[in-house]
Amino acid sequence: MLKTTGFAAVVLPDNVLFEGGAGETVRKKLLETTDLHTILRLPTGIFYANGVKANVLFFDGKPSSKNPWTKEVWIYDYRTNIHHTLKKNPLKLEDLQDFINWYNPTNRHKRKQTWSGTNPDGRWRKFTYDEIIARDKTSLDIIWLKDKSLADLDNLPDPDELAEEIVENLEAGIESFRTIIAALKK
Repeated sequence: MLKTTGFAAVVLPDNVLFEGGAGETVRKKLLETTDLHTILRLPTGIFYANGVKANVLFFDGKPSSKNPWTKEVWIYDYRTNIHHTLKKNPLKLEDLQDFINWYNPTNRHKRKQTWSGTNPDGRWRKFTYDEIIARDKTSLDIIWLKDKSLADLDNLPDPDELAEEIVENLEAGIESFRTIIAALKK
């Protein structure tokens, strides 16, 4: 529960942004009853188990209204083409400085996109409520940047980084299966 004057930032795994059923219902309700104004897409393994992609959703509580409170959602993609590892290249505060600057907490209504038709690599982009509601399952998993590691094989991360990412993904998969097994045994 969030007070109507409250502010929140919640860390969630990717699947919460695109799953159907109850997930879609929760996303629609969040867009209608709060001002969901910002999503920060984080690199793999920052908050959750290795291999799990996370996001931070920023929203403000609002009183009841017949019209949705969310008018636009700003997304900062700090995931695509960004590689952090827990040991060799951990996430530091200065890594998020661009996001902090663009977030503009003192006057977020004067934000400016870094993405445009002439700058397709801009990480800061705005989507309207109508654009989001029109998406399949009201998905908030919005990607517009091209993953250069998939397109440019000459510029792949170092082999040790790739190996570490593979291990992280495998460990996350094993942990997911352990969670399922534990739930089945109850």
